[in-house]
Amino acid sequence: MSPAPLPRDIKVLIAAAFVIALGYGIVAPVLPQFAASFDVGVAAASIIVSVFAFMRLVFAPVGGVLVGKWGERRVYLIGLLIVAVSTGACALAQDYWQLLLFRGLGGAGSTMFTVSATALIIRLAPPNSRGRVSGAYASTFLLGGILGPVAGGLLAGFGLRMPFIVYAVALVVAAAVVAVLLKKPPAGTGEDIPVPEPMAVREALADPGYRAAIVSAFANGWATFGVRMALIPIFAAAVLGAGPETAGLALAVFAVGNALALTFSGRLSDSAGRRPLVIAGLVIVGLSIAAIGFTESVPLFVAASVTAGFGSGLLGPAQQAAVADIIGNDRSGGKVLAVFQMATDGGAIIGPVLAGALADRLGYDWAFAATGAVAVAAALLWLLFGRETLARPAPPKS
Repeated sequence: MSPAPLPRDIKVLIAAAFVIALGYGIVAPVLPQFAASFDVGVAAASIIVSVFAFMRLVFAPVGGVLVGKWGERRVYLIGLLIVAVSTGACALAQDYWQLLLFRGLGGAGSTMFTVSATALIIRLAPPNSRGRVSGAYASTFLLGGILGPVAGGLLAGFGLRMPFIVYAVALVVAAAVVAVLLKKPPAGTGEDIPVPEPMAVREALADPGYRAAIVSAFANGWATFGVRMALIPIFAAAVLGAGPETAGLALAVFAVGNALALTFSGRLSDSAGRRPLVIAGLVIVGLSIAAIGFTESVPLFVAASVTAGFGSGLLGPAQQAAVADIIGNDRSGGKVLAVFQMATDGGAIIGPVLAGALADRLGYDWAFAATGAVAVAAALLWLLFGRETLARPAPPKS
């Protein structure tokens, strides 16, 4: 049986995700080095990455409330514009503390469009295609991630402020795409779709699959959203003697490896199950991220980065589909999704700070090894305690 066609609004969100990812990737290779240009150390430069995730973490519960009050479409647009304005302000920052403030404000807007987009995707995705929808969304996001870091490294040649200007413009473009194409709510209502009964966080936490997903989300945030973005650009410059171009290449090939896995991982999780792909993805991410700290040449550095990206591509769709399985199409999962996002952002906050401190005191090998250990530990927890959330069709009666 052929899979159900994707709803139009999901296609709109996928198109906007490409523009958002392209801009985010443009900033990623230069953000830590821009922070370091204000004469701060590795840990302080890493905090610039963490503060964005910290504000996402703090604002996540508010974002869920706003989605219920104003509707997904409006919250999505406001969030994009907040990040656009704050990113443009980063380009004008005159000292480290201004950059920290502006980057942090962007985190509040980011959680608004992330929660609203995820809520729409989970509610609109057909049950037998949740992995495919998650994979398609992530693939398009990562396609922008492949091109963005390369463009960001090249734009750095015009100054470290230029990528922020380009990112701000990209977000305005994404907001325009959503405003024009995403379905407007019916007159007199605040939602595109009537809001069903919400699932309580306590109810979700009673499920071992959700508890395991929270842990793996934390590990994924630590490794791929935190340490990778914060330490890899600095590692490339400090250890390998490379510039923003090599850092951008490493982030780009991570996206290439991720995109390669996403070509099949979403559909595979719809047939083979969520749990095997989550475990395999966490192990691959952990071992390859740990290996980065021991590389002494650019080719090995790039190889470890692309392998980590492949592991992340196995993990992402299966993990999100597992949470979607637990929520279901008939329940509103705003608060449950907020906690799941907070786990990811919590890892992205703590990871760069602790790994940056380890790099300052003991070296980059310790920083990346500790990060890899966190991911492998999450895989072990899924293996021992996590359950398979994919509902199998009942066998035909004889």
